Amino acid sequence: MTVPNLSDDQMRALLKALEQALYNHNQWAEELHAALICRLQPDQRDLSEEAHRLCHFGQWYYNEAASALQHHPGFREIGIEHERMHQYAASLLRASADGAPISIHDYELFLSALRRLRLEVESVQHAFAEVLHNLDPLTGTPNRAGMLPKLREQRELVKRQVHGCAIAMMDLDHFKTVNDQYGHGVGDTVLAGFARHIVAHLRPYDRVFRYGGEEFLLCLPDADLEAGREIIDRLRAELAGLVFEADGDRRVQVTVSFGLTLLDPAIAAEQSIERADKALYVAKATGRNRVVAWDATMDGPRVEAETPA
Repeated sequence: MTVPNLSDDQMRALLKALEQALYNHNQWAEELHAALICRLQPDQRDLSEEAHRLCHFGQWYYNEAASALQHHPGFREIGIEHERMHQYAASLLRASADGAPISIHDYELFLSALRRLRLEVESVQHAFAEVLHNLDPLTGTPNRAGMLPKLREQRELVKRQVHGCAIAMMDLDHFKTVNDQYGHGVGDTVLAGFARHIVAHLRPYDRVFRYGGEEFLLCLPDADLEAGREIIDRLRAELAGLVFEADGDRRVQVTVSFGLTLLDPAIAAEQSIERADKALYVAKATGRNRVVAWDATMDGPRVEAETPA
């Protein structure tokens, strides 16, 4: 299950808010059962047609959660089950208030909706927790553990002609020199800053993975080679313009090189990654701070770069 393209801090905050919303929902369910069992006067908000919007969970869902979760595939299902559950709850409360016996069938409908809602919420919680577990601790981007499943998923969509997908291998130019001259702390700041910028400036459904060291892999669904180059070249220029503070009055700017290719449905995802890596090597060997697209001539002997990294 996919999740929105959020930072790790945003996901942690969302998980915390979701946990609180679920706690409020469980409290509401306990109070509802008490009202049914003890024949208490129902809360008039629970009898309203807008009950699903008036409870604490609904207030969270339709306000805070709407902006953060609207692109999550489980968001709509949570809303459907939550509204249906409130409809069944209102029916039970009206029967109880009128002194009528509560139908076991109606009660089971309510319990079933209650269980489905909790299942949908727990599914979202699990998806975010799993992503957080697979995040690189320095940059907050997904690590290689989640990369191949995502690329294989996109490869299947390309194979079924749902859409095209471009991928790009990114490497920071002369990054060893940054670490040597300014220290690894500054190097880490540059890596984290680059990752934050990329996440903030990609499309909501694009993904960036920390491939290792100073290398990242970007996955751009619904992009052909031309669109992919436009997105990546814009990022390249933006990243080259970022300025980071070092010790004293010194400032650090780092350029990046990209190797670009299409995710080919005729070969394994790993082979498409190799193509992007070969294009990246050519970008490094021919001057750096550029985007180079893979072509078949790159399968021959490599041209040695003029200087390391």
